[in-house]
Amino acid sequence: MLGTGRYFLRDQERLFRILDAWLAVGGRGAMLDTARRYGRNESEWVIGNWLTSRDARGQMMILTKGCYFEDGRSRVNKADLDSDLAESLEALQTDYIDLYFLHRDDPSVPVGEIMEWLNEHLAAGRFRAFGASNWTRKRVEAANSFARSNGLSGFVATSNYFGLAVAKQPMWRGCESIDRDYGRWLWDEQLPNFAWSPLSHGFFSGRFSPEVTTDADMVRTSYSETNWQRLDRATELGRRRGLSPAQVACAYVLNQDFPSLASMGTFDLDHLRRNAAAAAESLSPEEIRWLEDGDT
Repeated sequence: MLGTGRYFLRDQERLFRILDAWLAVGGRGAMLDTARRYGRNESEWVIGNWLTSRDARGQMMILTKGCYFEDGRSRVNKADLDSDLAESLEALQTDYIDLYFLHRDDPSVPVGEIMEWLNEHLAAGRFRAFGASNWTRKRVEAANSFARSNGLSGFVATSNYFGLAVAKQPMWRGCESIDRDYGRWLWDEQLPNFAWSPLSHGFFSGRFSPEVTTDADMVRTSYSETNWQRLDRATELGRRRGLSPAQVACAYVLNQDFPSLASMGTFDLDHLRRNAAAAAESLSPEEIRWLEDGDT
């Protein structure tokens, strides 16, 4: 799945080349991941322009998101949902979304109301399924329980942070991670998680070390002894398998015992091809456990 978090109209020509390459290396039948707020509300326009110029809408699925917070204000309400969805359909130049996520949650809003709003749009054909991005397990479980009890459709997926590097704290306000308990619940429910930032904001790229402290956000979220040890093990396993640490981290996300997908964005054609190759790699349960905990 190709992430498009920093797609701006000023870069459209270069981004079209990335999208063309993605289509060539396996994008047909796959999913593009965007959101109403990505690229300061321009990402969807770039994608819509590309889809129209290539007549490619029928060749892939589109995932987009709405109801992101704005100026500290919760936008999980019917008016903002209606507005965001209408603007997404216009920008993407399509009459339906394959998978629509609520980008954030507001626990003060009853899940029953949210399910009813989403089901109205589902029935109208504006999207074909919907999910929850950055929602806690408790809220997803409550929402789907309400939906089942009231003859409604529920969330078919989550989209929370998940990666080989454990987040010490959220990168952005309102973010949620998948831990082992959440993962076991996803397995029981057979709900997939669409992991955002599966490469942990570049932690496995080789750009970071304990001595490099210029990126305050990375220090705040990812600098820990646990993560340095996981980076060392990813590097070692990569040497044995002929993979980069980033490719190992990608394979880690895709080889979980719960349904796990990865949204990976890049502006480099070589990185795009490497990511596509990593998606075909298999890791055993023993390798997964070793990456997490070493020889303990």
